[in-house]
Amino acid sequence: MKKSDVKIDDILSAKSEEELTKPFLGKVEKIYENSALLTIIDYDEVDDTAVSDLNQKIVVNFKNLKDAPKRKIKEIQAKATSDIKVEKIAKVEDEQKVDDKKAEK
Repeated sequence: MKKSDVKIDDILSAKSEEELTKPFLGKVEKIYENSALLTIIDYDEVDDTAVSDLNQKIVVNFKNLKDAPKRKIKEIQAKATSDIKVEKIAKVEDEQKVDDKKAEK
């Protein structure tokens, strides 16, 4: 892959010649002259310890980068969807009224 093809926030398939044994997916954080800093977002379980040791970051030469399969990107985005629900927080006055009612009982 050429430097001109790599953009910040791209999700790319990569391989490491030394640190990781299997190909992985990474999100481009920074672009250098001949390489890019990636945040490792999807990897094989055998590389779990190495990824942890690297703090989920790795610098990869452009020649070891290629476009990630769209199917795989969709899988990752589906996993990243949050199930967190946001509830409205009652105002302090409302809480005081509740406390007052409890005190009356």
